[in-house]
Amino acid sequence: MAVPAESGGKSRVILAPSILSADMARLGEQVREVEEAGAERLHLDMMDGHFVPNLTFGPLLAGALRPVTRLPLVAHLMVEEPERLLPALAEVGVSGVIVHVEASVHLHRIVAQVHDMGMRAGVALNPATPLAALDEILPELDEVLVMSVNPGFGGQRFIPSSLDKIARLRQMLQRRGLDGVALAVDGGLDEQTIPPVLRAGADLLVIGWAIFGAADGPAVALRRLRRVAEEAR
Repeated sequence: MAVPAESGGKSRVILAPSILSADMARLGEQVREVEEAGAERLHLDMMDGHFVPNLTFGPLLAGALRPVTRLPLVAHLMVEEPERLLPALAEVGVSGVIVHVEASVHLHRIVAQVHDMGMRAGVALNPATPLAALDEILPELDEVLVMSVNPGFGGQRFIPSSLDKIARLRQMLQRRGLDGVALAVDGGLDEQTIPPVLRAGADLLVIGWAIFGAADGPAVALRRLRRVAEEAR
């Protein structure tokens, strides 16, 4: 899940469509649309109805998507006891797993398990969770995901105070020589919020409703957001 570098050393902004906002009746078709439009990976929000109030899908959907797309599949586990899903996710070809620090009693062990199964490991922080929760685990990670909405539902408004948190996390990564750890942001991202999020230090954007809910379709929307991101950088 690390961010690839472009020529000249400038990092490329990664756009990761979140299928939580996709039309499930046309999921395969919409996945192919965003792949052709330049998406770098797919974000799969797996919710259990306990850690968050909503209930979505699990490893079976990831397995169904694997033959449909060449894009990496990244599972964002908004679930209690996320370690229980790891073997099934690895079996169906998921490339990366993001777990919540708030749901992981033995976080270091879970991150090690993700790596041992050949997947990349990320940790997500809810809006009210301080960056200090990452102090011990940060060097072991491929990615940190800052939630800029409270998890559980798509289409929420961006929480403005997230910008300061993103900037402080970027400073933390630089201070510790961990620039290879991707800094991802998820929640309320659109044409207005993407520029300040990138200026704060993000390099990976998880975008749902602004892509799949756009009136002109996901492919056109993704290309438009790519232009916005490139201009902001």
